[in-house]
Amino acid sequence: SSASGTSSTAARVANPKGVITLTAKNFDSSLKDGKVWLIEFYAPWCGHCTRFASTYEMIAKQLHSKQLSQPNDPRQINVAKIDGATERALASRFGVSGFPTFFLVDGWTVREFEGNRSQENLVKFATTDFEETEPVPFLFGPFGPMGQLKSVLMRTGTYAIGLYERLTSEYGMKPLVAMAVLCAGGLVTGLVSIIVLGLLLLPKAKQD
Repeated sequence: SSASGTSSTAARVANPKGVITLTAKNFDSSLKDGKVWLIEFYAPWCGHCTRFASTYEMIAKQLHSKQLSQPNDPRQINVAKIDGATERALASRFGVSGFPTFFLVDGWTVREFEGNRSQENLVKFATTDFEETEPVPFLFGPFGPMGQLKSVLMRTGTYAIGLYERLTSEYGMKPLVAMAVLCAGGLVTGLVSIIVLGLLLLPKAKQD
């Protein structure tokens, strides 16, 4: 049985899992596993993201394979991606201003990768060079009060816009009537917030 267990482990090491997809539904629960997370915020329309996708997949396989081959290593690293164009609340929570953006999350300590995108540089950043990067201040980080507030405002605003569109398109309400309904429901603040945050924080493709 030990031989079969060894061969099973070898098979998993030879075929490690690829990039993990995170969403608002599984983000917080996934990050409770006690591991370090290398996370990419990307957008489907971002050319830089598309071109780097195969390299990022290799990064995931390299670091996930290391988990399997060195299970006693205290620094276990998961590699994940978040569609920032869809998951705007998470993107706002991290203060994402362009795509792609990479973060290393270790508990409540968050560092942003600011080097040149390459497999070697990102693996070094995740495993050894991260100590050279100053962590994002907790107050403004994704787990601090400001990050949480931005996330709530973005979620509220997104909900308000969705409700407004339903009222006008599906129920045929006139715009002013729909706005009155939103006001009555206390959602106009969220609508204003999403517009302001959208103008100030709308992520865009990064320039190389």
